[in-house]
Amino acid sequence: MNENYLLSPQILPRLERLSLGAGRRVAGTLQGKRRSRRLGSSLEFADYRPYSPGDDIRRFDRSVYSRTGKPFIRQFMDEQELMVSLYVDCSASMDFGERKVKANTDGVNEVPSKLLYAKQLAASIGYIALCSYERLQAVNYSRSLDSRLPILRGRGAIHRLFQFLEEAPVGGEGSLAACLSEPGAIPRLPGMTWIFSDFWLSEGEEEIGKALSRLAGAGQEVVLVHIVSQEEINPALSGDLRLVDSEIGTGKEVSLTGKVLQTYKKEWENYQHFLSSYAAERGISYVLIPNDTPIEEAILGILAESGLVMT
Repeated sequence: MNENYLLSPQILPRLERLSLGAGRRVAGTLQGKRRSRRLGSSLEFADYRPYSPGDDIRRFDRSVYSRTGKPFIRQFMDEQELMVSLYVDCSASMDFGERKVKANTDGVNEVPSKLLYAKQLAASIGYIALCSYERLQAVNYSRSLDSRLPILRGRGAIHRLFQFLEEAPVGGEGSLAACLSEPGAIPRLPGMTWIFSDFWLSEGEEEIGKALSRLAGAGQEVVLVHIVSQEEINPALSGDLRLVDSEIGTGKEVSLTGKVLQTYKKEWENYQHFLSSYAAERGISYVLIPNDTPIEEAILGILAESGLVMT
């Protein structure tokens, strides 16, 4: 499996120099690169724990190994891991938006589907987290938890994350509320939760709000990454058409006049405003990223300017 399938090799060195901009310091249970405000100095020893593949070998205690024959890692009081959780929407509506566009030169650029783009963004955030020795878990969901990746840490786990995201299947109907209501769906430890979705969901605004409140109530610093295509923002359609819901398969005959398109755009703006306003009122981060935005620009531009990633 080529671990650069999702991300270009050229962007990886730049991602390695970044860290996640968690607004709260999270006191974890394992050593990491994040500082806790309430625990000791950077050189204050705390405890040992068994070594696991992917741990920073600089923390490996050779003297303990020579005495016991067992590998242990040193932990320090103020260096604590951030728990990072990635939720990738794999519902049918995400499998849309792929197209080819003419570049400034004679070449042609390929715009990925929203789903592939979500995987690329999730891979980028996961790569940053693992390179920073944070703990990471990932979930692919539609109406339920389609697949879940156990907690990872360390650079050695990067290929497992990439493979997990690459193999995520396209589901049917999307429901964030239904997914988060399943046992074990909410992260057990406080941390930072990223949701990558187009937020075309089967539930209403009230159910979406309740689902996000559950995450916030579990001590999660929530980040909503709203992925949309240009066709959804400004649909270039006209005439008498039959529009089919990609998730439930029902269709409707529509005569797309200028007035109908204006009504659609207004409803789209209202929904986007609801998501951003709801997030702002509750301290949830919200970013809108069209799927034709280059990944490097999305990470080093949009997310960096929002303070969600830091150099």
